[in-house]
Amino acid sequence: MTEELTALFNLPKDVKFCKRCGISNQRPSSAVEFKNVNKKETIFFDDTGVCSACRFHDMKYNEFDWNERERQLVDLLDKHRSPSSDYDVIVPGSGGKDSFYVAHTLKHRYGMHPLTVTWPPQMYTDIGWRNFISWLDMGFANISIHPNRQLHKEMTRAAFLNLCHPFQPFIVGQKQVGPKTALRYGVKLVFYGESQAENGNNIEEGLNPRMNRKYYTKPSESRYDAVIGGVHYNDWLTRGFSKADLDHYIPIAEEGARNAGVEVHHMGYYHRWRPQDIYYYAVEHGKFQPNQTRSEGTYSKYASLDDRIDGFHYYTTFIKFGIGRAAYDSAQETRNGHLTREEAVALIHKYDGEFPKKYFKDFLEYCDISEDQFWKTIDKNRSPHLWRKSGNEWALRFQIS
Repeated sequence: MTEELTALFNLPKDVKFCKRCGISNQRPSSAVEFKNVNKKETIFFDDTGVCSACRFHDMKYNEFDWNERERQLVDLLDKHRSPSSDYDVIVPGSGGKDSFYVAHTLKHRYGMHPLTVTWPPQMYTDIGWRNFISWLDMGFANISIHPNRQLHKEMTRAAFLNLCHPFQPFIVGQKQVGPKTALRYGVKLVFYGESQAENGNNIEEGLNPRMNRKYYTKPSESRYDAVIGGVHYNDWLTRGFSKADLDHYIPIAEEGARNAGVEVHHMGYYHRWRPQDIYYYAVEHGKFQPNQTRSEGTYSKYASLDDRIDGFHYYTTFIKFGIGRAAYDSAQETRNGHLTREEAVALIHKYDGEFPKKYFKDFLEYCDISEDQFWKTIDKNRSPHLWRKSGNEWALRFQIS
């Protein structure tokens, strides 16, 4: 009799890997950051065993009219361009390759006047800080929104202990910072980089130039019904924090954003987006620097460099979904023609799930947890349908081949 293995987080019980890029069907949608933790959406696979991110890639190269999209972009920017050189577009980012590309292109290719806004890492890496300063040195004004640090620490701690997702409070705030800054400054246009359809969200998101409002707005009557770090908004208030402290994490009122005419767009809709090309652009035009050595958990050096918590974000996705940093990196590079699937498989086997020891002490101190608490949280979030234990060793039941 076959043992029935529980799948946590409502993940699919049958583990599959995309026949093209190798990503697993356990990959969650980014939309889940804004839903109950037990209501997961995952990447879509078609009947041939190919994932939605690969199908979207096919559309980018075979169906989209990029000349027409360039015309749409110019029309959009002409509509919003300030004749008096006031700020006319908000570009959220940290000075990484994506935000540099968006801000620099809007300013120097299209003649816009961007105001950059940053939701900063709580623990900058040295290379992340240098890239941020290099971004500003290229002639960009910036507002950095620092939340109540005590609150953000407690939210990060709660998110790790309750959800095994230490990045959740950061991601939630990051989605809010651009549209909220636009409202405060009376700017109607916000530009992010790639659409999440590039990585496996619903393809419909990639067919729309605007970010789905579900990521940053809610109706007035429900916007305070928010759960951050597994703790409800009202419970955070009882812990001594104010509404002002919590405002950074609360969605904008849907009707407020609509009435103000704020539009949030993805540059990836208008420009064909390949992360490696964006990286080379940032190096050439903005003195962007990669890590000197590969990032822990992967083979690459140029993505997600600015926060000491980055490695734990990817490590916890490996624990919960069996997908680590090397799997994410190699999937997009395989789609974009930089790796073969066989090369990607070898890199996943070599690096995926590598423990991010470099900043482990910093992480424990920031979250105010012990090493024992850390490992207990990790182990209780290993889904039985993905993991088996032999003695003291854990191993994935299924690996890409």
